[in-house]
Amino acid sequence: MSRFSKQLCKQLVTLARQGRGSYKTVADRSRIAERFSERLSELNIQIRDVKHIKTSHIEKYIESRKADSLSLRTLQNEMSAIRSVLLSAGRNKLADPSHINLSNQALGISGANRDGTKLPITDEKLNAVVSFAQRKDEGVALAVQLSRYLGLRTEETVQSAKSLKTWRQALINNHERVRVVFGTKGGRPRETTVFNREKVLSILDKAISYVSEHNGKLIDKPSLHTAIDRYRNIVREAGMNGKNAPHSLRYAYS
Repeated sequence: MSRFSKQLCKQLVTLARQGRGSYKTVADRSRIAERFSERLSELNIQIRDVKHIKTSHIEKYIESRKADSLSLRTLQNEMSAIRSVLLSAGRNKLADPSHINLSNQALGISGANRDGTKLPITDEKLNAVVSFAQRKDEGVALAVQLSRYLGLRTEETVQSAKSLKTWRQALINNHERVRVVFGTKGGRPRETTVFNREKVLSILDKAISYVSEHNGKLIDKPSLHTAIDRYRNIVREAGMNGKNAPHSLRYAYS
């Protein structure tokens, strides 16, 4: 990343943290702000201040993200985060959701709803993803399986290393549910039902063994957001995008 890009990134992340929302919302917005800056640099758009961001820069960013085969919901969330950052910077015109060139409709990312945008992953697809991930990163392969059989969201999955032993003990004690504490939406702990006890115990045993040899982490990266990016990049390479995006693991949870 160039010096200009680093300056822009620092500024955008600072602005992202000024917006409202839960801890998770702010963290997600900060990660999107960082990605936005990095992608502009990759697109050879060299600017160092938010005041230099143009309509065309945002249009090019969204087009490049479309090429990553992301769902409409994900693209809408990214655009929402960018608008929040622009609003914090006083760029009210660009932040306007009804902007003639930057509305969701103008950008070609409107029309999604929360129902039917993703499908439950099939067992065949799951096996293919796990097999691919094992060749890249065994921790990611284990994370995919935990997400599938415990119905975990991405951030919950990445942070699950802290709970593995607790979950295993709960199952050994014949509990039907385990408590998810880390990475939950809004920071609110929740419980999830274990439908396939023996399968989950087997995965937990492997995950606990793996974590003990990898700095206490399921995905051995220096920060949460780099671990999440590592997870998402590998599963995307394995073909989990669009209707088969990571959330399809939760759709198949049963």
